[in-house]
Amino acid sequence: MKLRTIGCVELNSISTGMHVADEMVKAAEVQLVLARPTCPGRYLVIVTGDTGAVKSSVGHGRAIGGDMVVDWFVIPSVHESVIPAMNGTALCPRINALGCIETCTTAGCILAADAAAKSGQVHLIELRFAAGLGGKAFVTMTGEVSSVQASVDAGVSTVEGEGAGPVLSHIVIPSPSEEFKAQLLG
Repeated sequence: MKLRTIGCVELNSISTGMHVADEMVKAAEVQLVLARPTCPGRYLVIVTGDTGAVKSSVGHGRAIGGDMVVDWFVIPSVHESVIPAMNGTALCPRINALGCIETCTTAGCILAADAAAKSGQVHLIELRFAAGLGGKAFVTMTGEVSSVQASVDAGVSTVEGEGAGPVLSHIVIPSPSEEFKAQLLG
């Protein structure tokens, strides 16, 4: 399945999240990419389809979710490396400079990852969210130092500009140790 536009609604309630997921799929011609509980008692819904349908579906989901909506987004033309990083299927043969953006919502992290991947010559290593992280999420990337710095800056700016859940921290490590690189790829 080639993803075009993706949309996400992140909620503070599992039962409301289940209801939202069902209604989002019924509201517009979209496909469900992911619908599952995450830590700490949140629920994440991601859909794909044509931009208009995804916008409609996300809008409907936000309306149903009401006060339980923590964060949300619509990304037209999602970068091709975001989904493999999110699914743990990204291949990364080696690590040069390392960048990391940590957010307090999954939706914010996916926005940051997409902006980072689109703005520089970087390879997304991993996009990890919620499970075992107390609801936080992070994305890691590698490339040349200047590209990683530009990508981290773009990801942080995008999240802060969208009013998504805040960026908790971000870093660029120009030359990670071999021991640390082995941990990242292991």
